[in-house]
Amino acid sequence: MCQLGLPIMLQVPARGFGILLFLLGRMSGFQAFRAWGSFAPTDRLAILAVGAFSPFGPCATFRLPRISAFARFRTSRDSRLQRPGSLPNLSNLPSRPGSTRRCAVAEARRDSLCRSPPGQPPLNLLRHMIEKILIVDDEPNYQLVIGEMLKAEGYTVLTAGSGEEAFRIFAGDPEVDLVLTDMTMPNGSGIDLLEKTRKMRPEVPVIMLTAHGTVELAVKAMKQGAFDYLTKPYKNDELTRTVAKALEVSRLGRHNKELQEALEERHSFGNLIGKSKAMRDLYQILEKVAASRANALITGESGTGKELVARAIHYNSPRRDKAFVAVNCSALAATLLESELFGREKGAYTGADRAKAGRFELAHEGTLFLDEVGEMDQNVQVKLLRALQERTIERVGGGEPVAVNVRIVSATNRVLKDDVEQGRFREDLFYRLNVVHIPIPPLRDRMEDMQLLAAHFLAKHTQDGAAPKRLNHETVRLMYAHRWPGNVRELENVIERGLVLAAGGEIMPEDLPPELLKPQDGPVSPPAAPGGRRSAPPAPPDGGPETGAGRDHWVWKALEEHPPGGPNLAQTLLALEEGLLRRAMDAENGVQARAADALGVKRNVFKYKWDKFAGGTPPALAGELADYVPLGEPLADSLDAFEEALLLTALEKCGGSQAKAADLLGLRRNLFLYKVRKYPGLTRWLETSSKGPEGAA
Repeated sequence: MCQLGLPIMLQVPARGFGILLFLLGRMSGFQAFRAWGSFAPTDRLAILAVGAFSPFGPCATFRLPRISAFARFRTSRDSRLQRPGSLPNLSNLPSRPGSTRRCAVAEARRDSLCRSPPGQPPLNLLRHMIEKILIVDDEPNYQLVIGEMLKAEGYTVLTAGSGEEAFRIFAGDPEVDLVLTDMTMPNGSGIDLLEKTRKMRPEVPVIMLTAHGTVELAVKAMKQGAFDYLTKPYKNDELTRTVAKALEVSRLGRHNKELQEALEERHSFGNLIGKSKAMRDLYQILEKVAASRANALITGESGTGKELVARAIHYNSPRRDKAFVAVNCSALAATLLESELFGREKGAYTGADRAKAGRFELAHEGTLFLDEVGEMDQNVQVKLLRALQERTIERVGGGEPVAVNVRIVSATNRVLKDDVEQGRFREDLFYRLNVVHIPIPPLRDRMEDMQLLAAHFLAKHTQDGAAPKRLNHETVRLMYAHRWPGNVRELENVIERGLVLAAGGEIMPEDLPPELLKPQDGPVSPPAAPGGRRSAPPAPPDGGPETGAGRDHWVWKALEEHPPGGPNLAQTLLALEEGLLRRAMDAENGVQARAADALGVKRNVFKYKWDKFAGGTPPALAGELADYVPLGEPLADSLDAFEEALLLTALEKCGGSQAKAADLLGLRRNLFLYKVRKYPGLTRWLETSSKGPEGAA
């Protein structure tokens, strides 16, 4: 390698002398940096060769780090001296050393120019702090120079010497925002790397660099999806401008992708709130409907969330990338609704001064949501039926058919079958719309979801920076006693009102609307006050737990999904206890004292119970059972109510035989008898069933 460097210096004495001075360390940092920039690639190779294999090595290896540091200094300084937003240009440095005075001024100002305000990063680092660039080149010099230049711009830089190494880095680091690669390299060309990166992450731009630029290579690279193509030697400002453009495109693409994902997440099935059996059944229907092309009819009372369900169907369907267009059929007169749905031609009627596309055309290849479809005029129904049958429409005032590919999701709070029988709604249109019927349960039929909905609305309407508020126990009791004619929309209104009017950290009964304060027979038994006891055990349904009005109590709903015969009684109660403790801790942000108060438990007792569960993973049964318990019900009352219901259900299943019921629940018979005598309601039930407390084996 020494033999390679010496002929180069001998052939060009002036240049060789500069290289010799460089190696001997006789240049200042400023002079060395400018000299290094003026050296050809062969000169730099000679310097590296001499530095590695000759007595000049210590000097050469000392100079190179100084050049790297000075490059950072110069690019940082230039970026500050230029106008905001401009890019440093290293190629504009003088080709020969400047005067002694100029060098002295540069050295004297170095500290003041490089120093940032106390406690803040350099100004040029603020723009690109999170963007990461992968530089791929088999020449270390290009990696060094390009890397230092981009670092001075504030980018994070990764380097690789071959296509294979670069792809390993790219595949292992999902935060790479741009690839800057040479065209010709060992172990994988730039074109090969371009193909691989485009397959894995097509949103990441790739800039190609080559010293052998030809039109054919440029065309090939651009056809493969390269963002741009630069030929060596290139100007630094040209490279930095291209990098900035590529990252801007990458940023926009990433932002659009995140918005699309956020939109899909917002309207996913997971954002339909509820874990009750009615909602789980709804999720199963929606999952099947979304994957199909069939029209769907959503029915439910006002305020149940019909449009939310319609959007969830669209954004989980193959049409998610196309438009979702909603029309409220009750908000427009018949003539205006026809024009809104099918569009109009210029001059179709007075005031139609220009042509306008209708909602069918706007929703082409997407979903058209017809809200309150039961209010549609019969003349419009006829035209809608024809559009569904022929998949074509005609604009108002026009005669040319327009082909449309639209999925119809409609909704109504009316009973359309009754309207069909009374002649208010066309029967043939009803069957076209009602391919799949999706009923949404009212809130009073899924009161076990009340706590989830209330927590969601509390978080949604709490202002940024405001202290979180919770519901007072008496407020919860009144909410469970209300029948909610306005359903989920009414609940959200009540929560938002309470957050506005509440003076302290709790929403009190006086913060509720007057209609919630009126005594009424609510859909479920309201929970007792903290620390109190139930005035009576949950009344078993008439004739046993399978039928009757008592089924509205949460324990019977829980037993519908988790009847005796699975985990034994002790395991089931332990799971319920763990679920309630964890729910209380989550609601109170991990503060044990407040969680204990919410469950009506002494704080030392709560700590003893919590220590049993804190370090483990809860079983699925824990959360499922806890979801049925109304918010604010004391822990002891919940456990007693569920144990009594389990015992009663086991006895009913076993025909009143305590021996068989004990085996079903995994209890010793004497312990089962003790538990039965603990609850007077069970004793009365056994007596009326002609099975005394010593029931038949």
